[in-house]
Amino acid sequence: MKVLIIGAGASGLVTAIRLKERNIDVTIIEKNNKIGKKLLLTGNGRCNFWNEEQNINKYYASDLDILQKIIDLKINEVLPFFDSLGIKAKVINNYYYPYSNQAISIVNAMARKIEKLGIKIKLEEEVLDIVKKDKFIVTTNKDKYEFDKVVLAMGSKACPKTGSDGLGYTLAKKLGHTINEVLPSLVYLIGEDHYYKKWDGVRSEAILTLIEDGKVIKKEQGEVQFTKLGISGICTFNLSGYIAKGLSLNKKEEVYINLVPWFKEDNFKKFLDEQNKKLKGYTIKEILEGFLNYKLVNLILDLLHIKDEDYWENINQDLLVEYLVNFPFKVKDIGDFANAQICFGGIPLKEVNYENLESKLVKGLYFTGEILDAHGDCGGYNLGLCWISGLIVGDKLND
Repeated sequence: MKVLIIGAGASGLVTAIRLKERNIDVTIIEKNNKIGKKLLLTGNGRCNFWNEEQNINKYYASDLDILQKIIDLKINEVLPFFDSLGIKAKVINNYYYPYSNQAISIVNAMARKIEKLGIKIKLEEEVLDIVKKDKFIVTTNKDKYEFDKVVLAMGSKACPKTGSDGLGYTLAKKLGHTINEVLPSLVYLIGEDHYYKKWDGVRSEAILTLIEDGKVIKKEQGEVQFTKLGISGICTFNLSGYIAKGLSLNKKEEVYINLVPWFKEDNFKKFLDEQNKKLKGYTIKEILEGFLNYKLVNLILDLLHIKDEDYWENINQDLLVEYLVNFPFKVKDIGDFANAQICFGGIPLKEVNYENLESKLVKGLYFTGEILDAHGDCGGYNLGLCWISGLIVGDKLND
């Protein structure tokens, strides 16, 4: 039996290693000139490759119940796999990194294993077409091949500079599969207003609340990066997939920003009243600058037409409190595929057998990684899905 894996990214590499360990003849075809190109960029080059907090609420899929079954199959085998590669992990707030703090440690460990196992890799070769007859007829820009089984590990459309151009979706669709609409995810938000240059460069802890057509969808807390286009940062990214989907359905998307997440009580107006009494003779601007970035203070006062010399007693106190606790951010759009870390959408999980990720429509065709309609929050969850899906196919192909 000869197996082809298309794509030498995270999931494809794991699949190849596990298949070869079972003495299965496996070949990898990769369009780039090296393996793991996107993997090298993860975690800002540090590779946050796993998260100890495994909860289905951290994931999104067209069929969450199927995704839970997929995760459960191999959740306990991910860390032992990396241990078998010689990777020592460092854990920071449930986030797993290679102890070296370098993504290249993960890529090199994979490369060493692949070399020792004698796995065949064809670099700088691009698959152009797949036809299923008795076997799979695979045409590339260099040759034509026959394989008994094919694994599509081609990624999504996110970060196309690493080779993720969406061709996997095209091939899967040609073979009969449905493609749930593919949208950018884990990406920044673009707002409707025109004052964002005034807060550009600010980083501040905040709580974000996503409101879609008047309904609360999700809340995220963390550092928000305020940009000239809108907002960014991990907690922002974790809302972007929902927003992308909503915007595609012409829904109204709003994010409310709590700029004082450290205040755990309900009555922030009372807190400001107490600060005003304590700091006698201070203007409201001087009081606010005691806990809020000066750029945000200046912007809010400007938006509410409050002068620098105004005092707490002579302003609209309720409106100021509302802007501090629920600053309105009207979403116009999200970043594009070039800036997205992953994609929302892809091959529906109901079209694959969850036990081995084989297509229900094309015998001998398998899927791993981002091409599936399943993704997670920032923090190692998406690489986690790559490892899990690769382990499943690597262990269960041909069962």
